[in-house]
Amino acid sequence: MSTLERARCRLKAHPLALDAAIAAGALVCMVVGSFVEPNGENGVSWGVRTPDHVSLLLITIGAAALVRRRRAPRAVLAVTGTVSLVEVVTGDPRAPVAISAVIALYTVASITDRSTALRVGLLTMTVLTGAAMLAGPLPWYAQENLAIFAWTGIGATAGDAVRSRRAVVQAIRERAERAERTREEEARRRVAEERLRIARDLHDVVAHHIALVNVQAGVAAHVMDRRPDQAKEALAHVREASRSALNELRATVGLLRQSGDPEAPTEPAPGLSRLEDLAGTFRSAGFRVDVARADQGTTLPAAVDLAAYRIIQEALTNVQKHAGRDAKAEVSVVRVGPNVEVTVLDDGPGVDDAPQAGGGHGLLGMRERVTALGGTLTTGPRYGGGFRVHAILPVKTRTAASGERV
Repeated sequence: MSTLERARCRLKAHPLALDAAIAAGALVCMVVGSFVEPNGENGVSWGVRTPDHVSLLLITIGAAALVRRRRAPRAVLAVTGTVSLVEVVTGDPRAPVAISAVIALYTVASITDRSTALRVGLLTMTVLTGAAMLAGPLPWYAQENLAIFAWTGIGATAGDAVRSRRAVVQAIRERAERAERTREEEARRRVAEERLRIARDLHDVVAHHIALVNVQAGVAAHVMDRRPDQAKEALAHVREASRSALNELRATVGLLRQSGDPEAPTEPAPGLSRLEDLAGTFRSAGFRVDVARADQGTTLPAAVDLAAYRIIQEALTNVQKHAGRDAKAEVSVVRVGPNVEVTVLDDGPGVDDAPQAGGGHGLLGMRERVTALGGTLTTGPRYGGGFRVHAILPVKTRTAASGERV
């Protein structure tokens, strides 16, 4: 920080000291000006005229009033304007008491609005200039009278310019602060969305594979003594399900790695291309799952593809947990106009055993996925028994559409 900037900071920290210094400077200028004759033989003559005691008193009052110019600007302007008016009417030769009025007018214009500065400035100029021309000791066309008009106008204009600059700087500072707050809020929102997305992925992965492991382990325990070969097959499915769970967990947790951590898995996120494999894991657990696709080979955005896969995975997991081993599930993926409709039906025992939104995070997670993509999700019991999950997902998400426009 330079010496000038340090001095400016100190003055801003002590405004009364600054005003006292300005008042002292104005006092010196007025006293010196009262001894100068601007129209002397050599241009400017010193000591040709000497101010009287009334002029010196008025000078002192005007300068002393400037010490309070920040705390009571209009009162100070009234005092300095009054002493200036008295001086221009009675002084002979005149002292430049109007300097104090010019400084006070500048202060008022710099802290008020433009209309107030205009009204006060015009009033001050009119009163002082008119009094000097009409009632002063000099001719109305004297340059001293015109100087009063010019300096009061300059004071009002300079004060309004300073006020405008302060307003612009303040507006720029407020916009910068607002932009900073907006960036922080956007960052927090993105972090919250990412945490929610990872939580949904972890729930879907764990719920699906642990449910399969639970079913296969139960089968193995049930047939261990009587049919060892079937128990061995069930344990193989348990091993496969647990391996798949570990792989997907590793891929999900890999998103949380820092840049210096070991490289995360590069396997693509699951999508509808793995729908038959997903259905096969349920069939191997003894459930009947039929898959029908009429999406005409549509290439979906990665977010939509993953959401459709996770919705089917969670819906089949709910069938497995709530509908019983004898239930049958039907999965359909259909392209309808600009959307892809995903439906999962089962013929389980009915409403009593159907998954409820308050019983876990499965249905909530599905709804959050669909809503984030701008789609709709409908879930509920079917007439005559069973449960229905129906999701409508837009093929072109809002993010993808904005990217195409760019």
